[in-house]
Amino acid sequence: MNRPGVVGVLVVVAALGFGWIGPSLAQSGFPFDQELLLDAKPMRNSKRVPSLEVTADGQAMIDLWCKSGSGQVVVAAQTITIIPGPMSEQSCAPERAQGDDDMLAGLTQVTTWRREGDVLVLIGPRVLRFRLATN
Repeated sequence: MNRPGVVGVLVVVAALGFGWIGPSLAQSGFPFDQELLLDAKPMRNSKRVPSLEVTADGQAMIDLWCKSGSGQVVVAAQTITIIPGPMSEQSCAPERAQGDDDMLAGLTQVTTWRREGDVLVLIGPRVLRFRLATN
């Protein structure tokens, strides 16, 4: 017996595999292997804003206002879990150090994500917006 739903799924899988689905659908997927910059202004006396880059196998590079390190990210459909690893300790202004602590807390509390064009929206108790880097 031939089920229309199974045939439809196979067509979508084949279309993805052969690149038949256009860029508009591809833009709705999680932006693996791309640098994402926090949609925020740099702190006083700094040009730096936090960034996040996630590889397809879930390895993450996390750069904050002062600290940097690696982590693990698990993406399943629209759910996401971010687990920061050890972060480098650098001497930094108290407001930047507090910003790093707040950002790490926000990242660990994220539960879902969505894509709005070139913006990745991470949703938890606090919403974090990251833009695709254009450099």
